[in-house]
Amino acid sequence: MTSRERMCAALRQQSVDRPPIWIMRQAGRYLPEYRELKEKHSFTELVESPEMACEVTLQPLKRFPLDAAITFSDILVVPKAMGVSYQFSNGKGISMEKTVTSRADVDALAVDGVIEQLDYVYAAQRLIRQSVGDDKAVLGFSGTPWTLAAYMVEGGGSEHYETIKRMALEAPEVLEALLEKLSGVVADYLIAQADAGVDGVQLFDSAAPGIPGNRYEQWSLRYVRQVIEKVGGAVPVIYFVRGMGSHLELQAELGADVLSLDWTHVLPDAVKTLNGRAGVQGNFDPVLLCQPPAVVQSEVLSGLEAMRSVDGYIVNLGHGILPHARIDAVEAMVDTVVNF
Repeated sequence: MTSRERMCAALRQQSVDRPPIWIMRQAGRYLPEYRELKEKHSFTELVESPEMACEVTLQPLKRFPLDAAITFSDILVVPKAMGVSYQFSNGKGISMEKTVTSRADVDALAVDGVIEQLDYVYAAQRLIRQSVGDDKAVLGFSGTPWTLAAYMVEGGGSEHYETIKRMALEAPEVLEALLEKLSGVVADYLIAQADAGVDGVQLFDSAAPGIPGNRYEQWSLRYVRQVIEKVGGAVPVIYFVRGMGSHLELQAELGADVLSLDWTHVLPDAVKTLNGRAGVQGNFDPVLLCQPPAVVQSEVLSGLEAMRSVDGYIVNLGHGILPHARIDAVEAMVDTVVNF
């Protein structure tokens, strides 16, 4: 069974000879070869060059026997194509060139031609597919409508999401118009990635932890559901959200093929709750990969034993890999899964 066959079977909740493994944000600052590239090129240059994006995507696969290549990109390429660009400020994270504050701002956002503007992403995915052949799966991704809207309204990352929550409560029609517009674009973007040959896509709801529990369905999940319905099975969809474990029952009804769970979940309990409505991905604490290899091996083996009888389980972290992750720890995790 090839890595690609293993991953595709797991995405469809089928039995596999061993759990497939990929690691969220597996290309990045913990790899010296990536840091070397970043000394010569900006992040956006790497993202928007299909050749360099392919090179970065393949870096982890040259070190570790992972089952999937994750397209090197960013969720903010979608707002940029719609007319709201972004940049990384030194030491201050992401900042957007402007903010969306009114219905006029929402109406001014581009829709026509947006998918075509993102052709550099699909070009990278075609190069990745050509490079890995039929052995490895290729995965794409997007932010959810709520998460993209949060960046566009807040003007960057946020701790409390005060501005977008104010909009949601004081001008709900403006936020609804923005989320509707984004849901259509995101769905089309995922379908275009499927056409480029990816085997699965992941929707990141990174900003959802800022939503009050009683508004989670209204402000995020209903738009995620719209996206999944429009994608219509063109490609399996993984839904990831952190810090919303108390809403697993709602997430189970989204129609996602797989739910990617953070490290606060007890996976066997989550599997019982889902009762076959979605596969499970996760959920090792990213801090684990900052520990000695022997500790990593012990923890991973324990987690694998707990999920031994579960079909469609994909091994992953419960969030993105940390910049100071140890390479020998990553190697220990991947080798433990491969040899399980």
